[in-house]
Amino acid sequence: MQRIECREPEIPCRPHCSACCIAPSISSAIPGMPYGKPAGVPCAQLDGEGSCRIFGRPERPAVCASLRPTAGMCGDSRAQAMAYLDELERLTS
Repeated sequence: MQRIECREPEIPCRPHCSACCIAPSISSAIPGMPYGKPAGVPCAQLDGEGSCRIFGRPERPAVCASLRPTAGMCGDSRAQAMAYLDELERLTS
């Protein structure tokens, strides 16, 4: 039997949002955060524009690379994205 994966299509990141770099905890090391990142704390790799300084680089944690923006996750605003990711963090901690 063939496995069919249902996946919501990826959307472009909302400029200056950074919800996915703030809301979730990250247990793996990040440059500047050797013990990971607690939920609700901005990643040390966010620049002043809310972009990731290590995007696409090998030192970027795998969990970051696997989290893809979708309409369901990002909603219509940064506040909706934060609420969704906060709830996901709560459900998985």
